[in-house]
Amino acid sequence: MAWFRHSAKRRSQEIAPDEIFLDSSNLPAYDTLHFEGRLEKPIRRQTLAVVGGVVALLFFAFGTRAWNLMFTNGIAYATQAAENQLTEQLLFADRGALKDRAGVELAYNNVRAASTTASGAGAVVRAYSAYRGVAHMVGYTKPPAKDASGVYYQTSFVGIDGAERVFDGILSGKNGRILTETDARGTIVSQSAEDPPIAGSTLQLSIDAGVTQGLYDAIAARVSGSHFQAGAGVLMDVDTGELLALTSYPEYTSQTLSEGSAEALAMLTEDKREPFLNRVVDGLYAPGSIVKPFVGVAALDEGVIDEHKQILSTGSISIPNPYDEAHPTVFKDWRVNGWADMRRAIAVSSDIYFYEVGGGFEGQPGLGIDRLGQWLRAFGFGEDAGLLGFSSQAGAIPSPAWKEATFPGDPWRIGNTYHTAIGQYGMQTTPLQAVRATAALANDGHLLTPTIVASSTPYSRRVGASSEAMQVAREGMRLGVTEGIASAVNTPYVSVAAKTGTAQVGVKNEYMNSWMIGFFPYEHPRYAYAVVLERGPAGTAVGASAAVRAFLDWLNANAPQYLEVLP
Repeated sequence: MAWFRHSAKRRSQEIAPDEIFLDSSNLPAYDTLHFEGRLEKPIRRQTLAVVGGVVALLFFAFGTRAWNLMFTNGIAYATQAAENQLTEQLLFADRGALKDRAGVELAYNNVRAASTTASGAGAVVRAYSAYRGVAHMVGYTKPPAKDASGVYYQTSFVGIDGAERVFDGILSGKNGRILTETDARGTIVSQSAEDPPIAGSTLQLSIDAGVTQGLYDAIAARVSGSHFQAGAGVLMDVDTGELLALTSYPEYTSQTLSEGSAEALAMLTEDKREPFLNRVVDGLYAPGSIVKPFVGVAALDEGVIDEHKQILSTGSISIPNPYDEAHPTVFKDWRVNGWADMRRAIAVSSDIYFYEVGGGFEGQPGLGIDRLGQWLRAFGFGEDAGLLGFSSQAGAIPSPAWKEATFPGDPWRIGNTYHTAIGQYGMQTTPLQAVRATAALANDGHLLTPTIVASSTPYSRRVGASSEAMQVAREGMRLGVTEGIASAVNTPYVSVAAKTGTAQVGVKNEYMNSWMIGFFPYEHPRYAYAVVLERGPAGTAVGASAAVRAFLDWLNANAPQYLEVLP
């Protein structure tokens, strides 16, 4: 019995072969009848529990991590993985070119390297023609810009001035983007244009670059030669309102400004001649005697004088002074002009004649300031000239209300009307207003809206004057060229009608502005012009008329098609 108990206890401590780890050395000839296949000492339950716990913790950790990767942050990691393989780059859209009426490129795109992307491998710059005189009309752009990290915060060219600014929406295209796929080593696997760029539209302007340069050079030479400060000129088609030339001296350089030269910008900003000022549209000047043909039309149309009546200029007229009879107010002519009818008064620029038809004198009735102002406005003075996106200066036509606002308490006097009738006192106009009025006189009363876009539909309004009155004024301007003070433009190759004007400026009238307006050919007008030279020494004999003659000579030598008389 004792042996039985001992034997049972012994067997309870033994482990059968299916409960033990096999001894690898005995495994090939394992025999259950031999005791060497048994482990004499079993693995304790505590050890198994520890091993099981460790295994469970490992499974839990791996499971948690897998859940986190797959579900909690799966989308973020997937996006990051894609971004590590795909890079998005800008494809800059081509900006539309600006061309002149003959197709000459004035502003275009120039590729400085092989790539147009924002990767830094290359760049597209805005390039400009070398023609002089076109800068204020063409303008310039501000290029795309990026921060220190290379990220573009301005992703297109932006028009800053001139046609580049006015037509920015037409010239600008739509940028695209390209996706580049790379492998783990950074090698490009593929590229695809996900959004191809859309180029901007090319715009053809009415400007003739060569003609503009010819006018600019003529003005620049006369400004320098006669010690003026600046100048401007404009040439308009009298049938369509298209501008063939619009130039201002001095000018800036479009290329330099578009490239962002800080030094060049500083020099231009400090230049007292104001090279950024587009004098054709924003320069305000007293017109002087160039208003006389328009005042003449008004006087004839209102019936205050007829075309044949003569008025004597002895050099001055005197108006009684109600405050001091011994000292009458004297209004002088610029010289003794003798007897003159309307045509001759325009040709010789008689101040006395226009004092009297403007304000009246003794038995000669005058228009008066109200009607004078109405007619000047009918010809476009005192209002925005209407060049889309460019002109903004209205100028000024003096009136009693204007004087009260400008000089409170100082009443309107007859002398104010006299001086307004010859384009002095507080009257101010721009060259664009002047050429617009001249074109209306040349085309028999159609006040055109100016444009720099080629093949534009003409827009105009009627001045309201009779054809007979305007014909007298035209004949007076032609007489001024053949026999009067505009003889500088009496050329053998084209018949010109013209009117000069001079206005004193400065605190002591120590400076003068010199004007000339006109049109050609006289027989069948095609083009009107206006040129002004700014702040020359008072008494300068050679001014705007010399610049116009130099320009006409240039046309005759280089672009005679503009001088032809069409049927």
